Amino acid sequence: MMTHNPLSRWSGALGVCAIVAIVRPAHADPRAVVELFTSQGCSSCPAADKILGELAKDPNVIALSLPIDYWDYLGWKDTLADSRFTARQKAYSHSRGDRDVYTPQVVVNGSTHVIGSDRGKIEGAIDTTRKAEGVMSVPVSMTLSGKQINVSVAASSKGPAAKHGEVWICSVSKSIPIKIGRGENRGKEITYYNVVRTLLKVGDWNGSANSWTVPLENISREGVDAAVVYVQDGSRENPGPMLGAAYTTLH
Repeated sequence: MMTHNPLSRWSGALGVCAIVAIVRPAHADPRAVVELFTSQGCSSCPAADKILGELAKDPNVIALSLPIDYWDYLGWKDTLADSRFTARQKAYSHSRGDRDVYTPQVVVNGSTHVIGSDRGKIEGAIDTTRKAEGVMSVPVSMTLSGKQINVSVAASSKGPAAKHGEVWICSVSKSIPIKIGRGENRGKEITYYNVVRTLLKVGDWNGSANSWTVPLENISREGVDAAVVYVQDGSRENPGPMLGAAYTTLH
């Protein structure tokens, strides 16, 4: 990754998440899950971080920021990075059968990747991926009961493309301003939106209606004020299309 490059690449990268629940209803029937792989050490990323923040305001889009750690050696250690996000990005590349791992990279609905600073291409990928059988077709909901979160996934009605998947829950910080002291973004204060802080596999879904209970303490972390749960085809090592998801604020 160099400052003059439109984006930053790496030869390897993986993992992501889903989320948690609440008393008030989550947004119904989102049309897309947009995952941004970003880094505080990437000079090309602030424009993508801003777009992610704009997408996060759209109730029909679940926008998630997953800071990676493979640029930490360039002079600034990303304070939000998680090796599991690096692993998830790499797993997406493996599933697609390419070597396209870079920042800023957006993966839309678990299937298509585009440059994260190109709003038009992101919107185009949302429209394109929604046409695939089963994508974002499974209703998902979350409720809070005492110190537990209840996650419910409805039965599939969209054929074999939406008959199995993994259910993940992840806690989210809606807005985190970071002052960057060194590296390519030295001197800048950048706000990161819907940053994934913890992730936890809830269970496996087989196409039939099912529900799970998750202790709140399992996903709690300082600064967490939202949660997301998603159902994704494939596995952690070989992620496929997003089948359904829900987002809710916790405060």
